[in-house]
Amino acid sequence: METFAVATHARDEMIDITAEVAAAVRDSGVRDGLCTVFVPHTTAGVTVNENADPDVVHDVLKALDVAVPWRQPFYRHGEGNSAAHLKSSLVGCAQQIMVENGALVLGTWQGIYFCEFDGPRRRQCQVQVVGK
Repeated sequence: METFAVATHARDEMIDITAEVAAAVRDSGVRDGLCTVFVPHTTAGVTVNENADPDVVHDVLKALDVAVPWRQPFYRHGEGNSAAHLKSSLVGCAQQIMVENGALVLGTWQGIYFCEFDGPRRRQCQVQVVGK
C-alpha cells in the first residue's frame, strides 16, 4: 500500500489525484488487477468524474452545497461540520479502478478526485494495487 499527502486550500474542494494514483499503480508492478483508492477521513471523500472541463468540479461542489447546506437548525454535531460528514458519506471514502497493462482503466474524460469538505487541511490518501 502506498500513502501520499494531499494539501487542501478551501473548505470545499476537489483535487485531481489521477497522476499520483497512476504513479502508485506503476510503482506496484501490477500489470492486471484492481486499484483501490481510500481516503481515511470522515469529512473527505474520493470520486471519479470528468477532468477535462473545470466547470464539472464547480457544478458538483455547488450541487452538494445545495443538497447539504453548511448550516441547518437540526444539526447537532458539536464541531459544526455536520455538512462535511454528510457530504463525505454521500461521495464515499473509496473507489476501485481496474488496472490493465500496468495502467489505470479510465474513460477518456475521467479523473480521480480527492474531495475536501472541511478544509483547508493536510490529508492522506491510500492506494492499494492487487493483481498479477
